[in-house]
Amino acid sequence: MINRVARAASLSGVGPVWQLTTKGHVSGEERTVPVAPIELDGNRYLVAAYGIVGWVQNLRATGAATLTQGRTRLTIEVTEVDAAEAGRVLAAYYPGYALILAPHFDLPEDPTEKDFADVAVDHPVFLVEVVRS
Repeated sequence: MINRVARAASLSGVGPVWQLTTKGHVSGEERTVPVAPIELDGNRYLVAAYGIVGWVQNLRATGAATLTQGRTRLTIEVTEVDAAEAGRVLAAYYPGYALILAPHFDLPEDPTEKDFADVAVDHPVFLVEVVRS
């Protein structure tokens, strides 16, 4: 249900949700999922809030994808960031989605940036570079 609402919002260009299209690391077929990128310190990141899912494996294999929202289509390249940077990004991302994400994160009450860095192995973060818009 959440994915359907997120997809509709991204197609209309409303809200923080975009459609991420990756090439399947096994099948080679295009796969599209809703994502909510975060902008932090002038950089855009993709957060694997639900863990190491298909799109994460696809990005790790190819390093490239497209992001689409409304009429905007971006060709991107990504780099997975280290745990320290991922912790900083996750600490900024998590509060906005805590009600939805809490069951997916093994965090103490009032987590610190270090706590987020510790769970980054299960919630990878990718730095996004737009190569064509």
